[in-house]
Amino acid sequence: MEEILLLSSVLAPVVLALVELVKRTINLKKNFIPMVSLVIGLLIGAAAYPFTDFDLAMRLWSGGLAGMAGTGLFELFKKNEGYTKQKDKRI
Repeated sequence: MEEILLLSSVLAPVVLALVELVKRTINLKKNFIPMVSLVIGLLIGAAAYPFTDFDLAMRLWSGGLAGMAGTGLFELFKKNEGYTKQKDKRI
């Protein structure tokens, strides 16, 4: 299990960069971005064959985790401006 997490942590920045590239080149609705991130993660995980001796299922798990983490990583560092859903500005 540690190997899967290690590979997914290595793949997550790559997936993040590719998702950002797709977002900037193709006009997508925001609802589809996590699904695109998951698919890209799975594809990158499957393509990681020369870099690891894992079987396909373990590489797909790593890629899927990297895809989900890539979306979360982007949302973590994204600058959110504006107000919360509350209409009252008092704290």
